[in-house]
Amino acid sequence: MTMVTGGTRQVELPEDRYAVELAFLAAYDEGPRPPGWRLTPRAVVLFVCGSGGEELAAPGGERLVVSRKFVGERALVERCVVTLAGERGLLLVGEPGTAKSMLSELLAAAVSGTSTLTVQGTAGTTEDQLRYGWNYAMLLAKGPRREALVPSPVLTAMVRGAVARVEEVTRCLPEVQDSLVSLLSERRMSVPELADGDDGVVHAVPGFTLIATANLRDRGVSEMSAALKRRFNFETVGPIDDLDAETELVRGQATAALARSGAEFGVDDAVLEALVTAFRDLRTGRSAEGWEVERPSTVMSTAEAVQVATSMGLGAAYLGDGRDVVRTLPGHLLGTVRKDDPADHARLLGYWDGPVRRRAEGGAPLWRTLWELRDELA
Repeated sequence: MTMVTGGTRQVELPEDRYAVELAFLAAYDEGPRPPGWRLTPRAVVLFVCGSGGEELAAPGGERLVVSRKFVGERALVERCVVTLAGERGLLLVGEPGTAKSMLSELLAAAVSGTSTLTVQGTAGTTEDQLRYGWNYAMLLAKGPRREALVPSPVLTAMVRGAVARVEEVTRCLPEVQDSLVSLLSERRMSVPELADGDDGVVHAVPGFTLIATANLRDRGVSEMSAALKRRFNFETVGPIDDLDAETELVRGQATAALARSGAEFGVDDAVLEALVTAFRDLRTGRSAEGWEVERPSTVMSTAEAVQVATSMGLGAAYLGDGRDVVRTLPGHLLGTVRKDDPADHARLLGYWDGPVRRRAEGGAPLWRTLWELRDELA
């Protein structure tokens, strides 16, 4: 098997995708920076939230519009940046699909220049993955020495003074989670296996901190201890409030996904708005008009809406044959809703018999078409 190390990537790292913006912002704001930071805290907020369409001018004369990357409250981003500047742990919590991981990646890329110092939390994550392991060939040949040590991403961040990331921390077993307690309080890691000639303690360099994420629906997997909770500032990342902003985000990400496939996004604005409206209605349990909707057990997240929009766009590009793309919407919604609980199928039918029917009776042409497609959900 040949490993491909170059060429086009399916997903670019934020530090690569936005390299021009990061370099520009480093020159644009020459104010004070916390130890180890590539950008000032103000520039980090600007990188994440964008310049609002305004063209900024750097001291050297270069001009650039900084794109908006996170659709959410600016105040939330500012609190996150202040937490990291104080070298305190940051825990991003919220429903699945609310861009917690993306926000942590953007913050790490802006602060440290890399978002790759990451541990993915699972039930199989071990303490070694958060601390260190060994190169056993070198360990057998030379004994426990620094060069035989295989640092975890967290230990690497401590040595560099960078931001480490732990995804889905509540999926780790409690004893694994608790290995973070001393790291976040004492800012050092003991390595008792090292030979007498080596220092058995690794101290964190100024600038080291940690961002963790946790889904609210996963709290029961492995509840965090009170001691670990005290080491973090909690910030809740919620769903996008504004319909237009969410629709624009779904359009942008779906368009980018199709562009990687060499196709154009052929879903018109009205269909896309109907898709996002349906997701929002089912997510909140209430329609835009105020009608009650029975919520399915599955999470109707923006990330899922992006996947549905992308699938509809791919179908239109490759399998369209002149068919109206709106006819595929009920089937894609059913595939999203009916995952774990069979009763969610009935809840989607109830949504069709409620808001979809009432909008159709109100004279909305697109919703009339969707109502006529109810049998697609049978």
